[in-house]
Amino acid sequence: MEQTSASALNTAVIEKQRQALFTLEETRYLRRKATGTFMVGLLTTLTAISVLILFIIVAYITISGIGGIDLAFFIDTPKPLGEVGGGIAQAILGTFEMLIVGALIAIPLGVGTAIYMAEYGAGRLAGAIRFCLELLASLPSIVIGVFVWAIIVRTFHSFSGFAGSIALSFIMIPIIARSVEEILRLVPNSLREAGLALGVPRWRVIIGVVIPTVLPGIVTGIVLSIARAAGETAPLLLTALGNEFFNFDLSKPMAAIPLQIYNYAVSPYDDWHRKAWAATLVLVVVVAIFSGAIRFTMRKFRYVR
Repeated sequence: MEQTSASALNTAVIEKQRQALFTLEETRYLRRKATGTFMVGLLTTLTAISVLILFIIVAYITISGIGGIDLAFFIDTPKPLGEVGGGIAQAILGTFEMLIVGALIAIPLGVGTAIYMAEYGAGRLAGAIRFCLELLASLPSIVIGVFVWAIIVRTFHSFSGFAGSIALSFIMIPIIARSVEEILRLVPNSLREAGLALGVPRWRVIIGVVIPTVLPGIVTGIVLSIARAAGETAPLLLTALGNEFFNFDLSKPMAAIPLQIYNYAVSPYDDWHRKAWAATLVLVVVVAIFSGAIRFTMRKFRYVR
């Protein structure tokens, strides 16, 4: 009888312990579920706010600038001070000229630096290069403009499109180098080892295997750097200065869309204010179309997972 009572007591104790453990696990599960739901909701809210801010900015620029866009806006140069009409054709041309020259300087340097750091760089030298690139990327663009002004503009005693291109290339280089380096590190070492095992030189493995594998990421990094440089104003104020006429000579002052936006925005004329918004809209659309075209062209490539 006593053994039966003790057994029943033990069973009851064990059952209570099981219930307590179940209750504890259920409480922990509900807490984790509530925390997860809260974090998902928080991240969704923050994402929605970010997208909403971008939508508001783009919508405001579109509403403010669409009325100032017509055919003359793209094919005419600015009118004399205070006159209504004219366009920013010379600024569009100057922007493309300086971006092309700046990209021709920055892309080989940036991609070459990235390949060195990802494939060959090790030790203090690679660490010093990364530190310099991060420092250059974090510098205010006006500092780069002052540097190029002191080295090139003062040396040749003239503002020029070439000086503006140099300033833009300094902005592109660290973005290209750091982004491409991280993308090259996505390539599994097994691909490199397979190529080396076949007796292929390392440089050919890099060119023939590593780079094609992550080519979309490399192109994306380059596009991001060009888009960042396309909107810079401060370096161009100190280097290219601006021009109201068409100019194909990089040794002379050259117009750019950001410079034209600045000149129109600080003017006291309503027509020029409308053109400033229109030029802003054009700059946004050009960057968006360029980025979309690159993504569409490169969609057949895939990242290595």
